[in-house]
Amino acid sequence: MNYENILAETKDEILWITINRAAKLNALNKATLAELHDAVLNAQTNTLIGGVIISGSGEKAFVAGADISEFSSFNSAEGTMLAKEGQQNVFDLIANSTKPVIAAVNGFALGGGLELAMACHIRIASENAKLGLPEVTLGLIPGYGGTQRLTQLVGRGKALEMILTADMIDAAEAHQLGLINHLVTFEELLPTAEKLMRKILSRSPNAVSAAISAVNAALDSSKNGFEVEIEEFGKCFGTDDFKEGVAAFLEKRKANFKRN
Repeated sequence: MNYENILAETKDEILWITINRAAKLNALNKATLAELHDAVLNAQTNTLIGGVIISGSGEKAFVAGADISEFSSFNSAEGTMLAKEGQQNVFDLIANSTKPVIAAVNGFALGGGLELAMACHIRIASENAKLGLPEVTLGLIPGYGGTQRLTQLVGRGKALEMILTADMIDAAEAHQLGLINHLVTFEELLPTAEKLMRKILSRSPNAVSAAISAVNAALDSSKNGFEVEIEEFGKCFGTDDFKEGVAAFLEKRKANFKRN
């Protein structure tokens, strides 16, 4: 697929995805979502990619919401399909990625933009970031997993306050709430994301993937998270990563894990 709305570049095992619609504050339209789906899906099977960092172009916005003009005339059935396809094809795909995904949040992360950041495994934000779910001002609610993931991250009370008032919070409050993992200056945003990703990539790829699956299972009511952890733990013993990790530990050297 030729990308017109995102930039996708792989550098030393990291796929850098930039939402490239700065004139529209990087709003998510149908084409952008399709390109995100393609890029993240391809990353799952590309052995040259160990992890993904998602950011927005420019200094004003990570993603300032969805492109409202595309669904302004939708009926209930069309709205339901919009949310279902978006969740399955993009947001759940990111959340369930077998490879780590970090959101580097610059500027506004509103509506679908905050939902995109929350779908990522780890969030880093610059000091100028503003985060919120303003859908109720449009007569809507978040439809890309926002009601669920925000509740998981900040708790029911704060999630309801943010969603029902549609108020934005600044990066400092988001950090205090645990909505973002790290708060940095704008200049430090991408370097910090890269440093963190490179630390993760120095660990066992198989174990990183297994850990993501086990942690995600804790949030999935259809799964027994403890059973998933036991299963993933056991499978690790059959990997070359386990042999290398144990050998490196016993030999008092740094492990040299290989990406399959």
